[in-house]
Amino acid sequence: MIRNNKEFIPVMLMPFFEDKTIDYGALEYLIEFYLEAGAKGLFANCLSSEMFELSKQEMVESVSFIVQKVNGRVPIVATGTFPGAIEQQAAFVKEIYATGIQAVIVITSLLASEHDSEEVFRSNVKQLLALTDDVPLGFYECPVPYKRVIDPTFLGELVHTGRITYHKDTSLNLANVQKKNEVTADVADFGLYDAYMAHAVATLKAGSRGLSCIQGNYFPELVVWLCNNFNDDVQQDKVDEVQQFFIDNMDVMHYAYPASAKYYLQGTYSWMGTTCRRTDIEPLDEETKIKLNELKDRYDTLKMKIFQ
Repeated sequence: MIRNNKEFIPVMLMPFFEDKTIDYGALEYLIEFYLEAGAKGLFANCLSSEMFELSKQEMVESVSFIVQKVNGRVPIVATGTFPGAIEQQAAFVKEIYATGIQAVIVITSLLASEHDSEEVFRSNVKQLLALTDDVPLGFYECPVPYKRVIDPTFLGELVHTGRITYHKDTSLNLANVQKKNEVTADVADFGLYDAYMAHAVATLKAGSRGLSCIQGNYFPELVVWLCNNFNDDVQQDKVDEVQQFFIDNMDVMHYAYPASAKYYLQGTYSWMGTTCRRTDIEPLDEETKIKLNELKDRYDTLKMKIFQ
């Protein structure tokens, strides 16, 4: 049986002032923006938050701020492993967990180098588990510094230890997602959240707990709508149209991200600036802005059909 109670967990942006300090006023508005759209949780301190450009003090302070402002309304997860020895990663896992979040997210590509074997990766995962006591953990197949996709069977083994509650999947492979869901289906406290919106409907029907995608930083209410209606036969035509919309507009939403998402939001919300700390993204030039304005026009047309 397909469960219809699916969840959208946004990967949070991080607003900055022009001098690149954190804009906490905008961050508070952003939290409410996600929650008003219907998000069932928040993924803080992630790649969309430009986490690699934050100091550890900024990570702790910003996550603590988010926990305080959310005030228990939804669960919060946040990344807690960064470059360094496993012992150092474990220490920061405990520090970020102390902010009051529900689980700490582990970046798979930081537990072994790109050239390390699967055996090395698995050994390091088990070492991290041993060093972090009973802290609830999740995995994030972050594409930076490289993408390490976790083996479904190994994920199943870890989930059945009771320590792993969350997985953000970026494999882009529906068969891989299906297998992960199959081997974890009997664990009620675990959820797989897919990032790849090209197969959003299929991944929800395959048993994924929900979606955690950058598209939610443009129109989170549309992702929430899809989570709520993906399996509704009456809404099938609309579901198909929404799925195709995500496929057709994927490139423009990924280009110059996260500056592109900030620019898109700025068109509606004056509190959002476009400043980023990342320097490795494409320029937010006039051509890109034109494409983002055209995206907004297309979405305005779509939402008149979907939300009527």
